[in-house]
Amino acid sequence: MNKLVLFLGVITVFSCTRKTDDQSLSFYVDPFIGASTNTQDAGAFHGMGKTFPGAASPFGMVQLSPNTITGGDNGPGYSYEHTTIEGFAFTQMSGIGWYGDLGNFLVMPTTGELKVVAGKADRPEEGYRSRYDKATETAKAGYYAADLTDYGIKAEATVSPHAGFLRFTYPENTLSRIQIDLARRVAGASAWQTVRVVDDHTITGRMECTPKEGGWGNGGGNARYTVYYYAQFSKPLKRAGVWSAPIPDGQSRKLGDVVSDAYLQIVANSEIILDVKEYEGRHLGFFTEFETAKDEQVLLKAGISFVSEEGAKKNLEAEIAGWDFEKVYEKNRALWDKALGKITVSGGLEGEKSIFYTALYHTMIDPRFFSDVDGKYWGGDGRIHTSSTFSKRTIFSGWDVFRSQMPLQTIINPTLVNDLINSLVTLAEESGKEYLERWEFLNAYSGCMLGNPAISVITDAYAKGIRAFDIEKAYRYAANTTERYGNGPAGGYDGSISATLEYSYYEWCMSELARMLGKEEDRADYLARSKAYRHIWDEEMHWFRPRSKDGVFDPIPPKGRLQDDWGCAESNPFQQGWFVPHDVDGLVALVGSREATVAELDTLFENTPSHMLWNDYYNHANEPVHHIPFMYNRLGEPWKTQKWVRFVCRHAYKEGVNGLVGNEDVGQMSAWYVLAACGIHPLCPGETRFELASPLFDRVVFNLDNGQTFTISTVNNTPENVYIQSASLNGKAYDKCYIDYADIIHGGELELVLGSEPNKSWGI
Repeated sequence: MNKLVLFLGVITVFSCTRKTDDQSLSFYVDPFIGASTNTQDAGAFHGMGKTFPGAASPFGMVQLSPNTITGGDNGPGYSYEHTTIEGFAFTQMSGIGWYGDLGNFLVMPTTGELKVVAGKADRPEEGYRSRYDKATETAKAGYYAADLTDYGIKAEATVSPHAGFLRFTYPENTLSRIQIDLARRVAGASAWQTVRVVDDHTITGRMECTPKEGGWGNGGGNARYTVYYYAQFSKPLKRAGVWSAPIPDGQSRKLGDVVSDAYLQIVANSEIILDVKEYEGRHLGFFTEFETAKDEQVLLKAGISFVSEEGAKKNLEAEIAGWDFEKVYEKNRALWDKALGKITVSGGLEGEKSIFYTALYHTMIDPRFFSDVDGKYWGGDGRIHTSSTFSKRTIFSGWDVFRSQMPLQTIINPTLVNDLINSLVTLAEESGKEYLERWEFLNAYSGCMLGNPAISVITDAYAKGIRAFDIEKAYRYAANTTERYGNGPAGGYDGSISATLEYSYYEWCMSELARMLGKEEDRADYLARSKAYRHIWDEEMHWFRPRSKDGVFDPIPPKGRLQDDWGCAESNPFQQGWFVPHDVDGLVALVGSREATVAELDTLFENTPSHMLWNDYYNHANEPVHHIPFMYNRLGEPWKTQKWVRFVCRHAYKEGVNGLVGNEDVGQMSAWYVLAACGIHPLCPGETRFELASPLFDRVVFNLDNGQTFTISTVNNTPENVYIQSASLNGKAYDKCYIDYADIIHGGELELVLGSEPNKSWGI
């Protein structure tokens, strides 16, 4: 293992030029950051950031992005190193590590002979996919463009929150076309599709998706949803039709099947039906053909809905009434400028504004709108509901986002947090399950990962005064969740360090929620349960060790506590063992002393490779370690928090496609950076305390929804000056290495004076 370079004055990622641009904030967003699934570059099968580069709006329902591949572990449907595009899909997932889903309503402009299969990436001429010119590929906040070289077509995309807009610039051709693969779905296929021609410019229909055909977790994620569409073309449907593949009964259509030669041959034998007014089937596509003059532009716009075709129509008509592509794009940019304006930063090194605002952008993809413009949403009971009090949200990557993403949103988007909690609580009620899902996806209880992260989000929000939800109902479902998934009253063992430690934390969250609600008996019970982490501490190994239900510790493997996945989820015991955020003093008591605990932390960081890719020590590429740099604040050595937070910010986050060392994980990886780069981060969500570190920027301003501003300013901020020398809050001397949420949300200014050597008497 390569040792990292401890001299923090040596920065290899950036030049030392300080950035002073006054561009609109969306200008700094680079959607290509993290847009790779490349496992070779990552040095791990998890791949890199797995973001998508296409057009999105803040927390919008539609993400209109190029798709380069389907099948396999390709959550975003795109990877930068791929050289062909098979189409532009209206729904995407961002940064997920499991087998993906969505990628619905795949639109592709073509010329010449109609081809009904996408074709292979290495043989694009066999299908409708096209090579594209990397030099022309452009991605901005709310906009994407690329030249499809096999057809000589320029493709451009933009979106509104519930609708997408495509503009294709064609060559002169007597047989140009727009075709839509209605069966297409990342890592699988939709089960059933319909299309109906409404008039000579409009089609509508639906795409039904079930676990049987793959998708989320290759079917293991239990995704069951329907995407409705209402699409209009700028050119009349004079020659149009469908292709329908003869999918036999019993044909598997999961992730490996839909890209197999055998399946593609079935699709290649599709029946072509012209002038059809209405059709449905297992594998449908729609196409419209026309002549084009040189540089003629043909446009397609479509609203989508998870409720109904009427909902898709309303969504489109409410948001994209005309055919002015530039106007829609400018509206989208305005939405992003407003959303990104929740935090303004100045100073920093060359490139850091781009990294920062791209990270902030990535925290604003999910949880996305699940309800239509009229407030209707598809409920967990399979019925249509209407909400006038909150926006229904979906895609809650709980195990990831409770750590940084949702605490960030409690500051900059508290209404979103209320929306999410209401969405999870109503799902628990409507589904009849009456417990809170840990990884919700379009109403699915996917069961992905472990723990009870919704309880953390609820407790954290309630502690901070974010309370526009039915707390008694939320508490009841949280209690049910704890009984269903948890350590139990006896703090039983299950062979998992990760589960025992994380459930201990969630049971502490329950104790806090009970305390705030005056439920004293519950508080005492849950607080006792929160100590269950002690049961798997092994004195022989002097660390946490997997222990079976009958109390027997597992044999110690050759790598000991560095053994990856030994009783741990996507981590090793040395990494996971630090997850006792609710009882740091209790952890110190197990280790033996504060000094011994600090020494263990030092070992973790000093053995971390400077490339910050997947490793056995501080593995920032995955979530279990994300709180650890802030533990020094609790151990009386806050200068080490300052040192290592700066180091992680400048080594784990970069410009470029490989700018994220691990999966984006639906906003978590980026949210960590946003908070840390601002100089704050929670150690224990559920507490209102944010740990302080030294910001990357000279000045950070939080523009809060209540009309207040909270500013973090620095003096003597340089790459070498990473240590806080002194601080003042609202003009008064401040000697704490943390700040309370109330101080932030009420507005004010925190000033930090920085220097090149630790001030070991500040913040103790």
